[in-house]
Amino acid sequence: MEGTKEADLITAVLMYAMRCLAEGDQTALRNMNFGVKEIEALREMRVADLYRVESLRAHCLEIVLNRQVYWPMIEHLGEQRAMEDTIQTLISADAPQEMMQILFGLNQRDYTRLRRTLLVDPTIGRPPELDEKGSHQLWEVWSSLVDGEESGLLTPGQYLDIHSETGLSMRAIWNQTQRWDQYGSLNGQIDKEAVQAGANE
Repeated sequence: MEGTKEADLITAVLMYAMRCLAEGDQTALRNMNFGVKEIEALREMRVADLYRVESLRAHCLEIVLNRQVYWPMIEHLGEQRAMEDTIQTLISADAPQEMMQILFGLNQRDYTRLRRTLLVDPTIGRPPELDEKGSHQLWEVWSSLVDGEESGLLTPGQYLDIHSETGLSMRAIWNQTQRWDQYGSLNGQIDKEAVQAGANE
């Protein structure tokens, strides 16, 4: 007999309850309305009994949604999903490992795995330096974002916006702006001449 979705739900809940019992989590069992007698019956249950649930038509559960828990959970999952999408977009744009480490704490192993999964070609040697046009174009966008800031580090979204606006490679954007960050005075007016000189070294 083919199991129903109701039977699947009951089986999953009973397995969860059996695990709570095995781990001594009495609080979780009480929260599910398991009393002393129900716990004793649960203690006698075997894994084989769970397969027999599929033949039963009785439904012993009352499912109630806790909105106060549900919505923060949904928001957290959405944030995690958005971060994963951003990471994949950056790596697809050939963001260097140093950048991903600083922005997301992504280690070398996970970085390499994601590059392989996303079919990003391996990087060989140093990336080519920006030409004068590309350097000036990047400078105009980057300096407008960091002027007056304490750090030249941007948000992941801002790096993606620069990449989209300028058409420059993410690796070149990161390497050049990191170089400028070392030459710039970001606690006020940026020393443009010093930064431009650093870019030409």
